[in-house]
Amino acid sequence: MKAAVLEALEKLVVQEVPDPEMTDNSVLLRVGACAVCGSDIRMFRHGNSRLQPPAVMGHEAAGEVVKVGKNVRGFKVGDRVALGGDMPCGKCDELQCKTINNCPLNYAMGYQYPGSFAEYVIINELVWDGGPAVVVPPHVSFEEAALAEPLACCINAMELCRPEEGDTMVVVGAGPLGILLTELGKRMGVAKTIVVNRSRPRLEVAKQFGVDVTICSSEEDTVQRILDETGGKGADVILTACPSPEAQAQTIHYANNRARINFFGGLPKGQSIIPIDTNILHYKEIFLFGSHGADPKHLHRAVELIASGEIAIKKYISHTFPLDEAPQAFAAAEDKAGMRVVIKP
Repeated sequence: MKAAVLEALEKLVVQEVPDPEMTDNSVLLRVGACAVCGSDIRMFRHGNSRLQPPAVMGHEAAGEVVKVGKNVRGFKVGDRVALGGDMPCGKCDELQCKTINNCPLNYAMGYQYPGSFAEYVIINELVWDGGPAVVVPPHVSFEEAALAEPLACCINAMELCRPEEGDTMVVVGAGPLGILLTELGKRMGVAKTIVVNRSRPRLEVAKQFGVDVTICSSEEDTVQRILDETGGKGADVILTACPSPEAQAQTIHYANNRARINFFGGLPKGQSIIPIDTNILHYKEIFLFGSHGADPKHLHRAVELIASGEIAIKKYISHTFPLDEAPQAFAAAEDKAGMRVVIKP
């Protein structure tokens, strides 16, 4: 089959690779679509301890079941499936690993296991039995179903943020997930959404998605503007949806008393130590935490929201590339000119 192989840092090559090997405990999925995540870009540029080149990345995926092992339960040939990225390890006890995305081994599709920037991908027993694979109805396209995984990550993040009716919410980073977080925030009762971004073009896109306030951090004093927008109190919910140490460090200055700050976007290796004024944290009783990935329950909820039309996920897709043009797809995603970039084998 054909796949986009990360041969080395910054070297992504589309080539023929051996077909995946089926077992009695696996499902073979013909990939219908796989979106390019920011973590894929980070691995392309900086690598990851969980991925050893040559390797196939890609975890925001959906496709059609074409073969089913005799021991598989719950899936049949012809099923259209959305995949989650995080998968159980099968080794943890319940107390050690209460949620899949917090598993100490942190297994994931497109990391330790081959991903979906390929024509076919194997769903092993850990995935189909562990929950991060959900059948989607026929009216949901593969491109839409592929975005169930990032939507699930956003649902997890917002559950941890516990927005309350009337809150003001700030998201730093105007990419597709940053804007998707604001949409979920509105659904959960947030009264005002503010998006901060260093460059203006994506802020113009954010306005089209109904964001209430946009702030270009390279052009104005972000802290003062947020205070102005909140009557001097600061924001109640703050998330960083960008790989910026500076953005994380500054969030504490945006915060109201008892604000919830979520470091949603990960940082590149070697850049994750940041200075924080802990006195502000102390005296304002601020809750500072992170969120990573999603649990199967979040993936199921994401598919429900997409299938019902409650989240019009298709509008978050700005570019589609064939598998042969995977390097160009990565370049488009890194350019940040649009929203989610999807690769279709």
